[in-house]
Amino acid sequence: MAKANERIVALCADDYGLCQGVSVGILKALDAGRLTAVSALVNGSHWPAMGRDLLRHCENADVGLHFNLTLGRPLSPMPKLAPTGAFPAVRQVIGLAMGGKLPMEEIRAEIERQLDRFEAVMERRPDFVDGHQHIHGLPGIREALLDAMAARKLAGRAWVRDAADGPHRIALRRAHIGKALAVRALTSGLRRAAKWRGFAVNDGFSGFSDFDPGKDYAKAFETFLRAPGRRHLIMCHPGHVDDELKALDPVTITREQELAFLLSPRMPEMLERRGLKLGRLSAALR
Repeated sequence: MAKANERIVALCADDYGLCQGVSVGILKALDAGRLTAVSALVNGSHWPAMGRDLLRHCENADVGLHFNLTLGRPLSPMPKLAPTGAFPAVRQVIGLAMGGKLPMEEIRAEIERQLDRFEAVMERRPDFVDGHQHIHGLPGIREALLDAMAARKLAGRAWVRDAADGPHRIALRRAHIGKALAVRALTSGLRRAAKWRGFAVNDGFSGFSDFDPGKDYAKAFETFLRAPGRRHLIMCHPGHVDDELKALDPVTITREQELAFLLSPRMPEMLERRGLKLGRLSAALR
């Protein structure tokens, strides 16, 4: 139970299911009680097995779908968005979204496939939904995703990540301001759309990084705790590096650094100094 002067923050590890190394690292952080949410990629070959492993470790954490259109391959052919069989880069998806040129019929079908695959393995509905590289908040995609969630009667049961924090909070953190403001601009309509459909959203968001292995992640994490919202959500990307990760994603060494920090005593000490306590956002939003 939180003390009277403590505020609850949620810490979510992204990219579960990306590869074996990342997934095992996230499970270690879960077992240590250092995470309160896990966001899962379900379009890769590791999802069924790693999802079953997650089931055995997630008793004290929210588990959500990390909806993906920019890494790996779709679950079924998407000839307009992914003509080569692989998802396009995030810049291309952003360009299509802002120009109103996304192939929405294909995207709606992929949303259903990824939700289905999550539920088939986890044997439950997602506690929340977000997106790899925040694509869930882009125009067109956000409406389609919220429509699919509403059709599954997830309103009032699942929350949605809002990465568009207030500009005053972004400024007070004095770190990664450009990236945070860019994501805010691209996804600024998500909060209104989600709340209109009856979905809860976090209030406050941080965790942006340049993934530079030469920087001290502990110092970066300290900036994430500045100016927290009332239901603050922090994203992180811990994990172990393996050969598959090196082939899939440019973010490698910093995942090990994040995991080492999360497992160290520095992390809970940092929270305690600021009067913060880790908690599940699903509980805070009730």
